[in-house]
Parts: sequence; C-alpha cells; structure tokens
Amino acid sequence: MSASRSLVSRFLAWMYKMSGWKISGDKPDLKKYLVIVAPHTSNWDFFVGWGARNVMGFQPNFLAKKELFKIPLVGFFLKSIGGVAVDRNSKKKSTQLVQQVVDLYKEREEFIMTITPEGTRSYSPRWKTGFYRIAHEAGVPIVKIGFDYKTKTVYVDESYYTRGEMETEIEEIKEHFRQFTGKNPEDGVR
Repeated sequence: MSASRSLVSRFLAWMYKMSGWKISGDKPDLKKYLVIVAPHTSNWDFFVGWGARNVMGFQPNFLAKKELFKIPLVGFFLKSIGGVAVDRNSKKKSTQLVQQVVDLYKEREEFIMTITPEGTRSYSPRWKTGFYRIAHEAGVPIVKIGFDYKTKTVYVDESYYTRGEMETEIEEIKEHFRQFTGKNPEDGVR
C-alpha cells in the first residue's frame, strides 16, 4: 500500500469512527472468501461498507451496475476501490457472471468479493442465488456482515462453507440477517 493510500485509508477510518459507527467481530485470516452484506436498503450502505473496510484494513472487490461505470469520475473511482461492472438486465448473463467470479477465485491466490444477496435496495422476498452458487462452486467460505443502523454497528460473523443445500441455507442466512435494522427498516430482511 502506498503512503498516500495508507494516509487516505487512515483518514477514512478516523472519519468512520467519528461518525459513531463501530465494528463487532474481525475479518477472517483467509486468502479467499465471499462476503455477503445485508440488509441492503439504502445507497448509504456503500459508505458504511467502505468505511468498515478501511477500519478493518482490507479491500474486497464488489459488483455494481455497469451504468455507474459509464459516468467518467464515478467509474474511475469505483474501479480504483475494487468495483466490477455487471449487467443486471440479462438472465443469461447472470449465469455467465457466476462463472466469471468462480474463475477469478480459481485463478487468483488471494481474492475477496462482496455481494448483497438481496440484489436491490428495496424489499425482496426472494434473494438472488448467485452468491451461494459462487461460494459453493469456487469452494470458498461465506462471511456474513450485517449493517445495523439502530446501533451503528457492522457485525462480522464467522466464515462457513456451504453444504450444498441452497434453499435451506439461504433461509438460515436470511434468519441471521433479520436481527439487523437497515437504514430503511421497511425494506430489510423479513
């Protein structure tokens, strides 16, 4: 990490703590894993997550709508902090996207990806399954991170490997995230 990057990260971590946010738990000491974050109810979640990763000292990649990358400064910024552009409008492409991310895990010695399983900031009774398929097919553990706006706490859970029981496990994961209050509680995990 360059000196200027380190200074920026330290400043952002300080700003995060000054805003009253705190972190419960630690990032795993693993080279590869998939982070899932919920509830995802607001654009503010990006800033909460960005601050948390500066405090914890790691830089995972994340998926964002390809349209954001077409905005000159926004696209440059997102790429510089690990953003990966995705086309959310095509069902066929979602299968290709899962395989592309699985391939990244297999090609790289170290790789961390962050995904919001809800797939939207609005309430979604049925989550996207791509996060589960990526973790299972790549053979990497999942780390659940919950954003709780009520307590201004980011909760980092222990890592775990999928068992191959997708529907059951997704319900168990949703149950875990129901304890956290999103920025817009009406859109949270139910």
